[in-house]
Amino acid sequence: MCRLLVGLLLLASAGDSVTGRPAGCPGRCGDVDIPYPFGIGPKCSRGEGFEIACDTRNGSGDLVPTLAAASKNKPVSVTSLSVEPLPTAKVMLPVAYTCYKSDNNITGSFDGSVDLNKTGIYRISDKLNMLVVLGCNTMVYTRNGHSNAGPYGYLYYTGCIAFCNDSLSAQDNKCAGVGCCHVDIPGGLTDNVVTFGSWKRGYQVDFSPCDYSFLVDKHEYEFRTTDLRMEQNRTMPVWLDWAIRDGNASSCPTPDSHKKPPGYACVSANSQCVNSTNGPGYYCKCSSGYEGNPYDDDPEKGCKDINECSPSNKDKYPCYGICNNIPGDYECKCRSGYQRSGEGPKKQECSPKFPIAARIALGITLGFSFLKVGTIKIFSKDDLKKITKNNSEVLGQGGFGKVYKGTLEDNTFVAVKTSIEVNEARKDDFTNEVIIQSQMMHNNIIKLLGCCLEVDVPMLVYEFAAKGNLQDILHGDANIPLPVDLRLDIAIESAEGLRYMHSSTDRAIRHGDVKPANILLTDKFIPKISDFGTSKLLTVDKDFTMFVKAYDQENSGRAMFDKLIAIEENFFMLEEIGKLAMECLKEKVEERPDMKEVAERLVMLRRSRKHGQGNYIVSAQHFEEISIEGAPKGSGAEISASSSATVSAPATPAN
Repeated sequence: MCRLLVGLLLLASAGDSVTGRPAGCPGRCGDVDIPYPFGIGPKCSRGEGFEIACDTRNGSGDLVPTLAAASKNKPVSVTSLSVEPLPTAKVMLPVAYTCYKSDNNITGSFDGSVDLNKTGIYRISDKLNMLVVLGCNTMVYTRNGHSNAGPYGYLYYTGCIAFCNDSLSAQDNKCAGVGCCHVDIPGGLTDNVVTFGSWKRGYQVDFSPCDYSFLVDKHEYEFRTTDLRMEQNRTMPVWLDWAIRDGNASSCPTPDSHKKPPGYACVSANSQCVNSTNGPGYYCKCSSGYEGNPYDDDPEKGCKDINECSPSNKDKYPCYGICNNIPGDYECKCRSGYQRSGEGPKKQECSPKFPIAARIALGITLGFSFLKVGTIKIFSKDDLKKITKNNSEVLGQGGFGKVYKGTLEDNTFVAVKTSIEVNEARKDDFTNEVIIQSQMMHNNIIKLLGCCLEVDVPMLVYEFAAKGNLQDILHGDANIPLPVDLRLDIAIESAEGLRYMHSSTDRAIRHGDVKPANILLTDKFIPKISDFGTSKLLTVDKDFTMFVKAYDQENSGRAMFDKLIAIEENFFMLEEIGKLAMECLKEKVEERPDMKEVAERLVMLRRSRKHGQGNYIVSAQHFEEISIEGAPKGSGAEISASSSATVSAPATPAN
C-alpha cells in the first residue's frame, strides 16, 4: 500500500516525471496487453485519457477492455494497444446511419458520436484508416478543426457520394461510387461524427433502406452488396494515434533544455522524445538498439538493449561474419582470413583476403606469377598447428599427401591439405591451383580459404566436406547408401560447377581430372569439385575406358550399373545417362556436348522421372525444342533448392 501511495504522489506531482505503472496494477485485460501509460483504473494509468475499463462481455463472462472516457451507452472496445514502435490503439467504433421510409421520411439515425476523445489524447489515424459511405443517393462528410476565421466553421471537410440507379447497380468488391464510396481522411480528426445529406431516398428502401458511414482500417473492409442492409449496431476496426498532450506538453523539449517539463513522460533510460505527426504533443520511443517501454523507468520493463546477435534476430540484424553485441548496437567483423567488401559484413559477404606482405613473401618463394593471387589468407605455421591440433585427425591420404581436419577460431571446420613437395618443376602446378581456386566462387566448387608457406611442404586450407569424396562413398568403405535420385542430383550440381568453370568466369578453365575422387560431399550431400592443378601431377585415371568398351560390346552400359540402383524402374534413366556419358567421351572434343547442355539434359531427366515419364527420350533434338519449366535454359534456377547434393552417373561428364 505504501508503494502504491508513493506512486500516486508521483503521478500527482506537477514538477516530477511520471515513473511508470505502480506496483500491483494488472497489465492485461482478456487477451489484450495493457502497457503503461495505459492502465486499468485511474490509479494505474497516466491519467484519465489513458484509463482502460476491464468489463465482462454481456452474458459470456469474457473480459473486454474499453476506453473508460467514452460514452457508457456506446462503449468503445479496445483490441490492441501499442507504445512501440509507434503509439497506436486499435478500437471498434460504431457505424453511423440514417434510415428511411418509402415516403422519404427518416425512421432513425445516429451520427457516430461516442465521446472517445474527451481529454484530446487520440486522433483518428489518417495513414491507416479511410472513410466509407454506403447507400443510394447519399452524401456523407466529416469535419475537423474548429475555425474562427472564414465563412466555414471547420478547417477540413472530407466525404464522398454513393449513388444507385437500381437494385442491380452495386457490385461486390467495387467501392467507387455505386452503392459504395471511400475516401482518405486528413490528419487531426478527433472523432467519429459524420453528417448525412440524401435525396430521393424513398424508392430504394427495399434494397437500400439506410445510408451508412464509418471509419475503418484500410485493409479490413471490402464492400459487399449485402452491406446495403447491414445491422445498425455494427462496429468497425479503427486505428487511433495517441500522444502525450496533457498540461504544457505540446511538443518535445528542445535539445539544449537542461530541465524536463513537468510530467515529462519519457522516463526510461535510453528513451527519446518524438514530436507527434498527427496533432500536437509528443510520444516516446526507445533509442536505436533498445526495445521495451519508454514510459517506464523499471529496468526490466523500460528500454533494454537488443541482442542483435541472437539467432532469433539474424533476419532483422544480418551479419555475414562474427557478430558481437554491444550496448545499443552490434559489431559485425569478417571472419579470420576474410576482409570487408562493398558495404561491409552487415550488408554482404566478406571476401577472402591476402595481405600484401604475404603476397610479396609468396612471390619470393614461388615466383612473381603468384602475385596474381589476392583473395586468400596466409596462415602461419603456428596457426596451422593450432587449427589442426598438431595434425591429430587425418581425413585422407594419397599421392598428393595427407589431409587433416582443422577448426578455425569461429568453430568453422576446414580441411588442411599437405601438398606434395613443390620443387621448381612443380611450382607452376601448385601456383596454378592456388590462382584458379582463389577465383572460383560457386556453391559446387570447393572454396580455398588460405595457405601456409612457412613449412617445407606447402599446405592449403579448404572448406570442409564432411562426407568425404565420392570415390570412397561409391567404391570404398564409407558405407553410405546413395539412392538413384540423390546420385542424379549430385551429377546435376557437379555439372553446374563445371559449367561455371567453363563459361561463367573471366576466362574458361578446364579442370583436367574430373573423377569421383575429386568430387567431395558436404554433410548435406552437396558436391564440391576439388583439386585444381596439383591433381595434374597424378596419373590420369583411365578407368572410364572400361565403360566405353562395355558399352561398345553390348550397346548398353547396363553391365556396369551399380547393383544398388540397377533395378527395372531406373533402367531408362541410367541408359540415358550412359548415352550422355558416351557423348562426353567422344575422341573429338568438338563433338562433345558442352557442360551447359550436359547440366540441362540431366535436369530434364530428373524432371521426366519426377513426373513418371519413363519413355521420354532426352535426345539433343528434344533438348533444343523443350524449355525447362519456370526458368530459362541453362539458368540452373530450375534445380530445386531443397535438393541436397549432386553426383556422378556411370561415367563422369566431359571436362
